[in-house]
Amino acid sequence: MLVHSFLLGDWMDNLMPQVASILDNTDVEVLVYSGDKDWICNWRGGEAWTHDCKWGHKADFNEQVYADWKVDGKAAGSLKQYGNLHFLKVFDAGHMVPMNQPVVAAAMLETFMANGFANKTDPEFLQ
Repeated sequence: MLVHSFLLGDWMDNLMPQVASILDNTDVEVLVYSGDKDWICNWRGGEAWTHDCKWGHKADFNEQVYADWKVDGKAAGSLKQYGNLHFLKVFDAGHMVPMNQPVVAAAMLETFMANGFANKTDPEFLQ
């Protein structure tokens, strides 16, 4: 409860300017993900703020289409990306993607940590 109490004042901080700065001024990869079954922090909200993020390639990102992201040969989500911004809608997951889809969540983190989302066009990865 102590940690929760300290975070109570942190509910509505807009971090979009900082994310835009990272996207525009670094080569740091940014991954935003949401479960497709989440009602509170739903994927449409994540999609909306990635579309609204005011960075140099906003229009390029918004023009991209979703592609299937696969884990073990099966579609596990839909990925939209341009440059160093990646938005992943994880299938059959709610607010707690790692709890709902632990294998998929592990693959997502492993891929991200290995810079594996960056401009990935391998047909085994996306379709």
